[in-house]
Amino acid sequence: MSVRVLLPNAFTKHTEGKKEIQSNAANLNDLLTDIETEFPQLKTHLRDEQGQVRRFINFYVNEEDIRFLGNEKYTFKDGDEVLVIPSIAGGSCSCCSYCGQEDCTCC
Repeated sequence: MSVRVLLPNAFTKHTEGKKEIQSNAANLNDLLTDIETEFPQLKTHLRDEQGQVRRFINFYVNEEDIRFLGNEKYTFKDGDEVLVIPSIAGGSCSCCSYCGQEDCTCC
């Protein structure tokens, strides 16, 4: 089984310019592990200190929000296309809208 994963432009500085990977992940947790294994610098941008997906990171499977498909319980199917999309927010807070951390090195 193979899943196509499309990474955002904002991640390319941590992915050696790659915008797409293939994964054999069965679910979201496995997919995160695959991404973090291939690109270790992304781990702190994808998950918080408790290992949970950061609230600013969204996943879409075949253009549908994974939260409406069961989130971590959703089982990927062969040929699924997964979009990883960091939310971008405006405003004047001191946290990074890319990863949600204060004083980060994302940008």
